[in-house]
Amino acid sequence: MAGGDGLAGHVPAGRQGPLCGQAAPPRTSEENWRRPRAGRPWLDRPRAEGALVNPEFFDRETVTVARDVLGKLLVREVEGVRMWGRLVEVEAYLGPDDLAAHSRGGRRTPRTEVMFGAPGHAYVYFTYGMHWCLNFVTREEGVPQAVLVRALEPGPGVGRCGGPGLVTRALSIDSALNGITLQPPDLYVIDDGAPKRRIFVTPRVGVQGTGRWEKRLLRFCYDSPHLSRPIPKTRRGG
Repeated sequence: MAGGDGLAGHVPAGRQGPLCGQAAPPRTSEENWRRPRAGRPWLDRPRAEGALVNPEFFDRETVTVARDVLGKLLVREVEGVRMWGRLVEVEAYLGPDDLAAHSRGGRRTPRTEVMFGAPGHAYVYFTYGMHWCLNFVTREEGVPQAVLVRALEPGPGVGRCGGPGLVTRALSIDSALNGITLQPPDLYVIDDGAPKRRIFVTPRVGVQGTGRWEKRLLRFCYDSPHLSRPIPKTRRGG
């Protein structure tokens, strides 16, 4: 496993916001998180800048990566325009033994091949005939595990990100990014130093029929109005 914190040099702010020629969508009451709030400074960060997260960050236990990536910024650049959102909900998928993982049973297909590769790459797949989903490949090469991105708190000009398909739609992520290294200029993660928040842990979404894996606590999230599913009351009290 790689040592260190997996952070590289500072990433300066570039052109931020929606793509050229696109108007920013009207702000809804749900999106008022962008306004400053007393005691919650991470909600008043209008620009995506900070330390670049290196591939070594992902070369660790998948659950550790899932927990540590929360609060960091997922950045997408298209034609010089930077779009971003704060990671607030992810799920861990633990390879051949995990009956909910694409690589269950050691399944190695053209679609899952990137999961068997080096850590710090994007695994992008199509599901339900309509949505793209983004994953971060973790662990050392040959260990097919990944972290699924389920929700972001969207940055300025970015649409709804309360679900895996909404994340990829809002950030223009599709199969063209499958297998790329999570480094500039296309798609990457940065640490802007936002304070850590309480992490809630629940079973994953949509993994029915996977035996004991159905109830494994492998979904990690912050308390946010942008989650794909609300945090169960039983978990809030834990």
